[in-house]
Amino acid sequence: MIFFSPELQRYTEDHTSPESALLKRLDRETHLKLLYPNMISGHLQGRVLSMIAHMIRPKRILEIGTFTGYSAICMAEGLDPQGEIITIDKNHELQDLVEQYFKDAQIEANVQFIIGDAKEELPKLTGKFDLVYLDADKENYNLYYDLIIDKVNAGGYILADNVLWYGKVLESYNQKLDTETLAIRSFNKMVQKDQRVENVLLPIRDGLMSIRKI
Repeated sequence: MIFFSPELQRYTEDHTSPESALLKRLDRETHLKLLYPNMISGHLQGRVLSMIAHMIRPKRILEIGTFTGYSAICMAEGLDPQGEIITIDKNHELQDLVEQYFKDAQIEANVQFIIGDAKEELPKLTGKFDLVYLDADKENYNLYYDLIIDKVNAGGYILADNVLWYGKVLESYNQKLDTETLAIRSFNKMVQKDQRVENVLLPIRDGLMSIRKI
């Protein structure tokens, strides 16, 4: 989702560090082969994820919603050399593609790729995380947040994608809204009221909620 004019969007990307050749290839392959390629983080948001990871220097990253692996590769750029990324996705059909790109990016030794339902897999995880990226089914954002908040270190971050949901969060409360829009509204409201965190809703692409656990 782009809220800027195409010209301003191009200007923004033209003044953002370029993605690697591997990420560009992954982006192209995603657009050529998948039905909903816009689910990929892409150039601008990918560079934001990389920048945030470089600032935090996380030792452990959790990602909920791998898709084709673009965002995980971006965050791995700022991962501690001895660090770990755990990424979860239920789409087993993308497993070979994702694992090949993790190998090509030379991060496979640092990545644990779990194929499964995050609702079932998250309670099994042990230890704490410095950075969590949430980009999965919107209707379960609240549940995922509840399952991960105690697994985040104090001073750690949760980044949640699509929190503007194509601008639908602004639609009238009087009209009948789809379940995903209602879920995103509920999530944003819950985070805003959570006294355990500080948060900033960044209007990047389709909205990126940056949450720091106090």
